[in-house]
Amino acid sequence: MVNASLLPSEALLRRPPVWFPVGGTLEGYAAAMRTQGPHLLTSLAVALGVVAVTLAVAAPAGYALALLRPRGGTALVLVLLLVQMVPGIVMANALYAVFNRAGLVDSHLGLVLADSTLAVPFAVLLLRTFMLAVPRELAEAARVDGAGHWRTFVSVVLPVSRNGVVTAGLFAFLFAWADFLFAVTLTTGREFQPVTVGIYRFIGNQTTDWNGVLATAVLASVPAAFLLVLAQRHVAAGITGGAVKQ
Repeated sequence: MVNASLLPSEALLRRPPVWFPVGGTLEGYAAAMRTQGPHLLTSLAVALGVVAVTLAVAAPAGYALALLRPRGGTALVLVLLLVQMVPGIVMANALYAVFNRAGLVDSHLGLVLADSTLAVPFAVLLLRTFMLAVPRELAEAARVDGAGHWRTFVSVVLPVSRNGVVTAGLFAFLFAWADFLFAVTLTTGREFQPVTVGIYRFIGNQTTDWNGVLATAVLASVPAAFLLVLAQRHVAAGITGGAVKQ
């Protein structure tokens, strides 16, 4: 993809293919930065918003399901699993009807809430699994010291589960960053379109600017690849690493 993005448009369909961009061009990247910059910023804003909403909802919910064991918790877990099986197109159509009445179509908030419908259930299940592995003695020791549920969650369970939190946040970011279905359904104007929809500006009825398409794809891959490399050690780390009661 990087190689093809550096080739002139006339060289992309050449046979045999050109494996190395000798005499390559940066025209695709110039066009991508010129036309896709606002869309990349929209994608970033929406993805960060989804991460914030997901962690704010999923972390306390995972704690409650894992350590407080509320009545009906098992049924709720089953519901969350079933939600993951609902086809995206069904959710997108239903959300459009609701968001249109609420004035959330063509808005950053609408995209954040729509993407969160996928990210939050997944993150709740993920964090519940992580927090089930937290030794109950840690929470019980905090309660003996006079800490309430919220203080126990914030000061004890959340730091111990930091690897799970990072993993949940990473997946929430990737869900939102790669979303196309909600984006194309809930946006009609270019102002609020993320890069997954904005890239279609390079595709015309008669011709396609493959230079621009591939250059945009490379630029859109950079944040996701950077976060994956950055968060790799947190995902692989032990869940109870550093859990020592002072």
